[in-house]
Amino acid sequence: MIVERRDPRHVISLILENESGALSRVSGLFSARGYNIESLTVAPTNDPTVSRMTIVTRGSDEVVTQITKQLNKLVDVIKLVNLTEGGHIERELLLVKLRSLENKNEDTKKLVEEFNARFLDTVNSDKTYIIELTGSGAKLDDFLDRVDETLVVEAVRTGASGIGKGSHTFVY
Repeated sequence: MIVERRDPRHVISLILENESGALSRVSGLFSARGYNIESLTVAPTNDPTVSRMTIVTRGSDEVVTQITKQLNKLVDVIKLVNLTEGGHIERELLLVKLRSLENKNEDTKKLVEEFNARFLDTVNSDKTYIIELTGSGAKLDDFLDRVDETLVVEAVRTGASGIGKGSHTFVY
């Protein structure tokens, strides 16, 4: 039996200058070195001149050390932390549009309740509805695994956002 080795997952958070090309330089660094980005989220902070970027990638500790060293060399990067090295909370958002079928609606409603999800768009509830779910990536995966796949019309995920637990703060 061949066992596939899966490199550890790392959540890297950056504070970077909110300017044109910054995202391109970060993603270019990954592609130029053959590193994969599993998810990437970026948004302005309370300071409009800087943004916070969260990158999820996989790699050995040595590879991630190289990634962080290279990221720290980028002019746009103000500060960087590997959230995986300490306690942190991470969340994703899932929006999923499901086909409404009379014989499946009760099962779907029970699943939505079980996962603490919510119905967003029920205007066209005779044809489709949209469900919102937030949680860990594993929770979202579990939800999608348990939904009748024949009902899924479309699904959109944000990717991970993370924050350190406790008194640890990540400000510049």
